[in-house]
Amino acid sequence: MRYLYTVVLLLACCIANCYGQTNAYNYKSVKQIRVKNGAVVSAHPLASAAGAEILKKGGNAVDAAIATQLALAVVYPNAGNLGGGGFMVLHSSKGEQVTYDYREMAPGRASRDMFIDTAGNADTSLSQSGHLASGVPGTVAGLFLSHKEHGRLPMAALIDPAIKLAEKGFVITGKEAAGLNALRDDFLKFNRVKPAFVKDGSWKAGDTLFQPHLAHTLQLIKEKGAAGFYEGETAQKIVDEMQHGKGIITLDDLKQYKAIKRSPVTFDYKGYKIVTMPLPSSGGIMLQQMLGILERYPLDKYGFDSPEAMQLMIEVERRVYADRAAFMGDPGFVKVPVTALTSPAYLAQRMSDYKPGKASESKNIHHGSPQQEHEETTHLSVVDNQGNAVAVTTTLNGSYGSRVVVGNAGFILNNEMDDFSAKPGVPNMYGLLGSEANAIAPYKRMLSSMTPTIVLHNGLPYLVAGTPGGSTIITSVLQTLVNVIDFGLSIHDAVNLPKFHHQWQPDLVYVEKGFSAETLYKLRGMGYHIYNRNGIGRTEVIRIKDGIIEAVADGRGEDSAAGY
Repeated sequence: MRYLYTVVLLLACCIANCYGQTNAYNYKSVKQIRVKNGAVVSAHPLASAAGAEILKKGGNAVDAAIATQLALAVVYPNAGNLGGGGFMVLHSSKGEQVTYDYREMAPGRASRDMFIDTAGNADTSLSQSGHLASGVPGTVAGLFLSHKEHGRLPMAALIDPAIKLAEKGFVITGKEAAGLNALRDDFLKFNRVKPAFVKDGSWKAGDTLFQPHLAHTLQLIKEKGAAGFYEGETAQKIVDEMQHGKGIITLDDLKQYKAIKRSPVTFDYKGYKIVTMPLPSSGGIMLQQMLGILERYPLDKYGFDSPEAMQLMIEVERRVYADRAAFMGDPGFVKVPVTALTSPAYLAQRMSDYKPGKASESKNIHHGSPQQEHEETTHLSVVDNQGNAVAVTTTLNGSYGSRVVVGNAGFILNNEMDDFSAKPGVPNMYGLLGSEANAIAPYKRMLSSMTPTIVLHNGLPYLVAGTPGGSTIITSVLQTLVNVIDFGLSIHDAVNLPKFHHQWQPDLVYVEKGFSAETLYKLRGMGYHIYNRNGIGRTEVIRIKDGIIEAVADGRGEDSAAGY
């Protein structure tokens, strides 16, 4: 018995060696760190550790963000991905602000009414599960574009940690086991090749997940670059999978996909500069609208968990989400009146019917009339010791996306087609409504709520923030910034204290546990419909203040911070 124990111990040490400082068989979440050189905070301890190791080896924040995303594709398969997409916001050491759009796009054979049945109704089962639900993946293209322009270490070094995690395996937690067990039937239903996520019997905490097919896919990307995904063997596997399940992504769709470098949404708020994502993310414009309204009110006097602050923010959220439904879509396909939507005069007009102490009703609140101009996603935040800061939000959309695992390639495809407006007035899986601006069209990018955000103070990074959460992403980022800037909360409290959400339709205020009974009683008395729900988002925040980097991982999940 003693001999067996020694062998196991030696094996564990050997495995730990393979991962540098990271032991994939013995790890835990670290919720808060204070360091001087660099930090990564993400949804999984092994992914954060992979990014931190890159920083220690001389990589910059972009390098670490890439390594973290690739590791998440292995250890956090419900949202980390090769088969999805995302957004990156970067503040570089040279003072440049830039964003990278690697959002998924509709295949060339997509059509406006592809999810409408013969009776004229939207069939959301097709847009949310199975092969037809998938847009063309963008993650790999985004990683290579951001690396080409800002990376420091060789791409191979950034991919290696993910390959080792996939090939040699890692121990799963109880939550991860429960998630895999809950979707066992779906994985069997939608896949012709039994994926690594299905085992004989049930998964349990402490089991090891090996993903050899995913390791091979990552190896092809390491050897051939982005072409190792969008062309050749992997691309053919994706198309074979599509043909098996009556999907519509083609080899040409994959070869044509391009990540896009975009100018960020930037604006001032109470002495800080906010840098966030432009369209096709709705989050940046909406954040500018909401903060543009709120800056005229004394939020600091109202205070956190006060009925005055909560009512004001609910009413702001209600109006801005109505605008989202009416006006926003892929700027390559629709003309969105961004300048008008964010103008002070328009924002003042939007609140002209606001009555403190009395709830509005969403049925009486419609989108404004601007003057036209001629829950699954994951977030990571990174800073380095060179002055670079990176915020990345990446997604498959729903948890485990479409539940389709590309046969013999090992990665899950997204179900982002549901983020289009399948039919005007029909809500998607997050209850969001859309209009013709977000209707399906070939090669169009679906509207997103992802809102990776960097806050600058005196020209230097101060906050790096973002969260998953579907439609709640934007309001969670909003409240996190307000918690710090207006309410003066610590970073730990700004992340972990309860959050609320209103999105115009349905006319409900979703609240987490933890708000005072008195405040909720007063809100109900004003006429608000309060709905208690489980955790809203999983916010990852880094603050740089007085030379100290403070990174906080959300306590709602197994998120973790790492750094040195």
